[in-house]
Amino acid sequence: MYEEFYSLSGLPFQLTPDSRFFFGSSEHNKAMAHLTYGMHQAEGFIVITGDVGAGKTTLVDHLLSNLDPSAHVAAKIVTTQLRGDDMLRMVAASFKLFREGADKATLLKRIEDFVGNTFASGKRVLLVVDEAQNLSIEALEELRMLSNIVVRGTAPMQGILMAQPQFRATLASSDLDQLRQRVTVSCHLGPLTAPETRSYIEHRLKLVGWKQDPDFTEAAFLEIFQQTGGVPRRVNRLCSRLMLFGFLEEKHTIAETTVTQVAQELASELGQVIQSPAAGDAGANGRALSPREGASDLVVALMNRVSEIERSVIRHDRAIRRALELVVKYLDGGRE
Repeated sequence: MYEEFYSLSGLPFQLTPDSRFFFGSSEHNKAMAHLTYGMHQAEGFIVITGDVGAGKTTLVDHLLSNLDPSAHVAAKIVTTQLRGDDMLRMVAASFKLFREGADKATLLKRIEDFVGNTFASGKRVLLVVDEAQNLSIEALEELRMLSNIVVRGTAPMQGILMAQPQFRATLASSDLDQLRQRVTVSCHLGPLTAPETRSYIEHRLKLVGWKQDPDFTEAAFLEIFQQTGGVPRRVNRLCSRLMLFGFLEEKHTIAETTVTQVAQELASELGQVIQSPAAGDAGANGRALSPREGASDLVVALMNRVSEIERSVIRHDRAIRRALELVVKYLDGGRE
């Protein structure tokens, strides 16, 4: 809805990863350099870790979108809790080699033949595994075994493992010593800085034709960073809601107070309500609160929560009305 109000060609802050919106922050450029170096090594595994929403998937999708199709055959797996044999089935399926009822030996033979034939045609095989922190030790071992495939003294298959930070502890396990020795490059993807957060927002807006409408104040950009910690997905979520808020309220300037209000409402909807001090806890001035004062604080918190819900309901009502207006406008235009 808001893209028409602001004369944009599309939605700039979708949560779904999209390589077209890749933004080269210092962290992302560093990670891309590691990926490029690892690809040139042409063997083993590249490990990219980062917190939820840091942009790992967008980073690797950007790499894949720029791969030379005449030199690589790539496939991507988004994992869940997989056992060893399940991982082999996923790998086979990703390269369209899986057949129902095939046993492990047959799957391995098909994968090995595929890798060998692909290499003979002048291409290398690249397997990208997302959410690798969910994999069992057995599944990771099966991946390592696939890296043992050698054709004429060359390893024709390479892997990229993307994972949340806890994967590093898994990789440090003594059970994965052999896999760890196959890791050629490892990099951690950190959040954006405050200046990069602003550049990131402007970058995504400009890709959909933004012409300073809405206009974000300097303080608004800083508040977005403070509220999101510079994590790209959190920035997208908050900015998407800010754009919707601006559309509903017919605002053409996004100020710091607007960012704070929308961030608080979003946090409340997601169950991240700041708790009031419990009875007997220390108050703002350091003294202990009595049960009566604690109860009063609880009433205030509940009243604030009710007010937030009321504002949310009013905003949703406005959204529905504006959507209906757009539908009517569209239908009327079709009749002319």
